Amino acid sequence: MSEQAFTQPDRARSGRRKLYAIGALVACLGLFAWTIVSRAMTRVALREQTIATATPTVATIRPQHGPADEELVLPGTVQAHNEAPIYARTSGYLKIWYTDIGAHVARGQVLAEIDSPEVDQQLRQAQADLATAQANYELAKTTNQRWQGLLATESVSKQDAEQKASDEAAKQAALASAGANVARLRDLESFKRVVAPFDGVVTARNTDIGALINAGQNSGAALFRMADTRKLRIYVQVPQPYAGAAVPGVGAQLKFAEHPGKAYPTQVVRTAQALDPASRTLQVELQVDNSKGELFPGSYAEVHFKLAGNGDSLRLPINALLFRSAGLQVAVVGANHEVHLQNITSGRDFGKSIEVLSGLEATDQVVLNPPDSITEGASVRIAAGPENLASEPAPQRRDKGS
Repeated sequence: MSEQAFTQPDRARSGRRKLYAIGALVACLGLFAWTIVSRAMTRVALREQTIATATPTVATIRPQHGPADEELVLPGTVQAHNEAPIYARTSGYLKIWYTDIGAHVARGQVLAEIDSPEVDQQLRQAQADLATAQANYELAKTTNQRWQGLLATESVSKQDAEQKASDEAAKQAALASAGANVARLRDLESFKRVVAPFDGVVTARNTDIGALINAGQNSGAALFRMADTRKLRIYVQVPQPYAGAAVPGVGAQLKFAEHPGKAYPTQVVRTAQALDPASRTLQVELQVDNSKGELFPGSYAEVHFKLAGNGDSLRLPINALLFRSAGLQVAVVGANHEVHLQNITSGRDFGKSIEVLSGLEATDQVVLNPPDSITEGASVRIAAGPENLASEPAPQRRDKGS
């Protein structure tokens, strides 16, 4: 065979080898390039993820305008218009009682009678002393008249006559003293009849027939307790921020647990005109008609005041506040998503929210539940979703006439 016949296959095999080598090189270069690009993309993604993780996500809220009218609900204590314990004014034993709890009585009606033999005996003795004093006075008076006649004829000395006149005056004073003692005991005798001081209802009877009665106002010594329930007084302690609005004539509604769904209209009658220094509250009195007897003294009432609100003021929830050494602050998110710690001036405290008097605008985005570590200029992300109130448009106030 010729040399040319062997050379052509070798050349073909050599060409294929070169092609395979070039293909392998290209594949290696592609794999290397893909590895470099993949790592670069991974580093970029990791950097972005690290930055995103380091930037806190917060929920924000816009301050809300206060209502034109607001309702203030406070606890109230219900008392009878007139209420009094009935004590005995004389000592003895209870002879009989005529009225029990729940009885409606009129002024002057007898509630009970007391048997007081000691007072009866003292009265009889005082009447006897009065008779003795009357007899002594009459004798002294007659003697004085005689001595004055003798003095006119100079039959007796002037000193003796003056002694007789002085004796008459002393006997007259003793007569007056004995008469006053009789009157006192007669008053005590009248106190044997325990009477009602006003029209009302007997709410308590603390005695029974044969019980020992001691005169005076001692602990637990009241025989009866009476209340005039035709009109009731309701006392409410109004906090200092609302004291200026709780003036006579302000309307309110009373609600009771035993009368669900029913409200009793009333209004402020008078105020104490001074705050209690211990509780910083103003005592307010309201009155309500109870001629039907639906309400009871001593019950608990919810008093719903209708007060004029301040529609120009703003309100924030309590969980948006920061209590720092610089004062009361909130975290406001700016347009570049940077935090600005804003000092505010607070007004009334509504429990779950407070009134903001200055330091905020209605369009500000305030961070809810800001962490204690939040600082001025910190970058944040605003959480997306319907729960983020900052994503909603700022509320528009409407006047009643619009």
